[in-house]
Amino acid sequence: QVQLVESGGGLVEPGGSLRLSCAASGFTLDDYAIGWFRQSPGEEREREGVSCISRGDDSTNYADSVKGRFTIARDSAKNTVYLQMNSLKPDDSAVYYCATSLGLGDCVMDPFYFNSWGQGTQVAVSS
Repeated sequence: QVQLVESGGGLVEPGGSLRLSCAASGFTLDDYAIGWFRQSPGEEREREGVSCISRGDDSTNYADSVKGRFTIARDSAKNTVYLQMNSLKPDDSAVYYCATSLGLGDCVMDPFYFNSWGQGTQVAVSS
């Protein structure tokens, strides 16, 4: 059974850092692309693609809003993908989700292509 579990969220002041983890079970993370998404409060808000890492060459992509501040990385030994978030801003506040789709190898940041999601971890950036 494919399972993803996020952790590492919390409350941080503007300018601070957090590292989110996405631990996988039931499959090997190396074999698939992994995406990070976020959803801000409000029923009409859609999940926004934040970052992704592809299978194989580990190529990465980032939303313009987080480029230069966030870094996605894979730890094969721990079967975990991380999202290092630096210089956090209040606009980064959201529930963050990691996701994958069996058979997906390319780095894409459209939630349409993902069918296995974690439960999410809350990030709040506030003074």
